[in-house]
Amino acid sequence: MIRARFRIRLPDGVWVRELSDRFPDARFRLLAGYRVDEAALELGEVVADEPGEIVAAMRSHPSISQYELLESTDGRALAKYEAVDTDLYAFVESSSLPIEFPVVAQAGWFAFDLTGTRAEFEQLDETLEAAPVAYELGSIVHAAADETLVTDRQRELLAAALRAGYYEVPRECTLAELADSVGIDKSSASTILRRGEATILEWFLTGPEPISPRGR
Repeated sequence: MIRARFRIRLPDGVWVRELSDRFPDARFRLLAGYRVDEAALELGEVVADEPGEIVAAMRSHPSISQYELLESTDGRALAKYEAVDTDLYAFVESSSLPIEFPVVAQAGWFAFDLTGTRAEFEQLDETLEAAPVAYELGSIVHAAADETLVTDRQRELLAAALRAGYYEVPRECTLAELADSVGIDKSSASTILRRGEATILEWFLTGPEPISPRGR
């Protein structure tokens, strides 16, 4: 199997392209989404120093037909919404590779991970070469189907930490809050995270080498 990180330039006219260009320091994180007919139903969050102005811009954007704010803090706004822009889902269908959430949009670019076979990535490469979009292949990792890098418990806690914003700058949750969310004590959470992080860092620094970006 192959795992890769992609960055693709968003086309003109897409709402998240317009707003991420308008608010270049903000990150638009798509947490889940699917296409229904000519619309996309999505759960997403905006991470910014002052998300209120961005929320207002999303509510009033003509490409967003419905918007429901679920949660708002000083640095984050979570919402579910319906948008008429479905380019991301068209890309997924054409590539035959499912995207891995979250998908992050910032300053006019989408970034996300993909996992698939060599044949699937060759098909993706042909699709991208034929498309009038700029793209970058940030890194690529080959792994056997039965290869595991971290334990199930480490993977579970690392994934929970990513979802909760533990690795964001500044952090969006504390270690104690993270531990409580998965039902373990703070000391155990710290140990599990450190071991998982150490394994990943060792693999990254001594394992497969990243390849050079590609693009137009």
